[in-house]
Order: sequence, then C-alpha cells, then structure tokens
Amino acid sequence: MIEAREFLKAGQLLHGHKCPAMPMGLRAGAAAMNALAVPRAKDKDLFAILELGDDHCSHCFADGVQMITGCTFGKGNIRKVHHGKFGLTLVDRGTGRAVRVVPLARAQAQMKQTKFFQEYRSKGTPASQVPDEVVDPLIQQVMSAPQDQILVVGAEFKTEVDKTGETFATRPCQACGEMVVDRYMRVLGDKLVCIPCQEASQLSGKTA
Repeated sequence: MIEAREFLKAGQLLHGHKCPAMPMGLRAGAAAMNALAVPRAKDKDLFAILELGDDHCSHCFADGVQMITGCTFGKGNIRKVHHGKFGLTLVDRGTGRAVRVVPLARAQAQMKQTKFFQEYRSKGTPASQVPDEVVDPLIQQVMSAPQDQILVVGAEFKTEVDKTGETFATRPCQACGEMVVDRYMRVLGDKLVCIPCQEASQLSGKTA
C-alpha cells in the first residue's frame, strides 16, 4: 500500500512551494497505484497520462504525480494530453492494466473558495508567498480526507502504451558542434545539423 503522506516533504522539495494541488497529485497517484497494486516505478514499468494543459490553475498536480508514481518527464514515462483537466491515467506497462483517477469537481470547487485562492492566488500572489497559516490547513485537508471525498477512482481497464526502447545513437551537429540524438538531425546542404541550426539557416536564407 502506497501512503501519500510519506512523499509530502519530498514533493514539496521538488515542487518548491506549499500548495494544495501538488498534494492532490500525490493522493491521485497513490490511489492509482493502490488500485493496480503496483509499486513506484524505478524504470519505465509504469506510464502516466496527465490530462493537464499549460498555464492554468492547479497545474502543480503534475509534480505530485511525478513524485509518487516515479513517472517523470526525465524518464519519458509520462505525458500531457492538454485537455485542461486534472485526470490521471496510470498504466502498468507489463500487463496493460490501467486506471483513471480524477479529483472530485466539488472538492476542487470548494478549494477555490478558500482564503488561499480568493485572497492570494487569484490576486497574483505567488504560492511561495502565501502565509503558512493559510496554506497548511489546506494541505492537511487534502492529505487527510477520505479518498472517496476527494477522488474518483475508475474501473480498471486494458490499454497499450508504446514500448519503443530508448535510443543511444547521437552525433555532433555539423554546424554548432553540440551533441544531438540522431533522429532529430536534419539535412542542410551536405551537412547533418540540429533543428535550431536548420531553422536559423532558413531564417537567414542560407542552405549550407
């Protein structure tokens, strides 16, 4: 059984500030892992699909998911599908078993009525500057609430995730000299170059 509270301090260290959304990601990730009865990913044995978009409230949810599941952008076993929602689908890549977890809308709506949002975040105050006495009770509320009061855990289903292995093929760009993964190389005249060098050449009108 994965216990979200055990990852709170590490999650806050990774995330950089206190807020209720990162802990909600911890709770969602823990719920998904417990539903599938899987441990935290050491390699790419799990895959997480986040329905988040960019530049919107509660995006901090993603860091909680990464911290507790071990699905990280560095390992490449997590992706965003840009739906502007807070759903998480966690997949056991070995078996294809998957589950979707989403925070209850009413729980999120109630959170937005708190002092943390109304008097600070919605007025542009960075989360790191919100007083502890304002944010700490919200964090404890998220971490302590019964699962069914804050999350919906869907039924298990089967799905497939691309199991393409990682490539180790790299070479220097023949324009800037920086190392590039082979499949990102582009042809520029008689040279193999990186994408930025190709784009810079196109802007300047040069071909080699």
